Amino acid sequence: MSNLVGAPINTGPKRNRRVVIASVAAVIVLAAMAIDTKVVKIGSASDVQPNVFSPEAYGTSEFPKVQAAIAARAVGADELAKAIATDKDAATKKYGVPGGIGPEMSVTFAGVAGAGKSGVYSVTVPGLASTLSIRVQTGPAINGTDLRDATGTITFEQFTNQIDYQNAGSALNKEMKAQVLSKIDNANLTGKTLSVVGVFQLINPNSWLVTPVRLDVQ
Repeated sequence: MSNLVGAPINTGPKRNRRVVIASVAAVIVLAAMAIDTKVVKIGSASDVQPNVFSPEAYGTSEFPKVQAAIAARAVGADELAKAIATDKDAATKKYGVPGGIGPEMSVTFAGVAGAGKSGVYSVTVPGLASTLSIRVQTGPAINGTDLRDATGTITFEQFTNQIDYQNAGSALNKEMKAQVLSKIDNANLTGKTLSVVGVFQLINPNSWLVTPVRLDVQ
């Protein structure tokens, strides 16, 4: 009985060529990946994704437009209060901008600041009924989205999602604080005369919580 020895593995030219071609292809792919790779330092100018909403940039660019629009629409508090008391629906149609749970009303007035609580001051405006309560937000917290909603030109469809839409409102409030409220001493306004241009959401006709876009203290 004879011993059988297995046939040697074929290491001919064809197989060698395949190995060489595969190796060269792998080197080319790796080289292309290296060329196409860009190292980006976190926090650098290159580390900014396109189309990502920036609240800071939005507030800086849009607040002046909102401020100007509110000032242009603002009605004297005496005229506005009389119109609301006479016919709320007609006043809303004439002076208001549709809002979430009530129309946004732009208003201007001057009066003496009363007691303040958490930066919200009551203001006594001459000529207005004593049953009408007017309060002004002076910070540090500015609540609501009145600035975002006051003009009717900023809508949800302009944003990618609800978070960006909410952040837009917060950004406008923050920029207003920087440009308007940073100039006043909001801890010592009682007894001083305030000249205000601002906006409020008409929910209770006898209670206005005004977010200012201009506020001068005398």
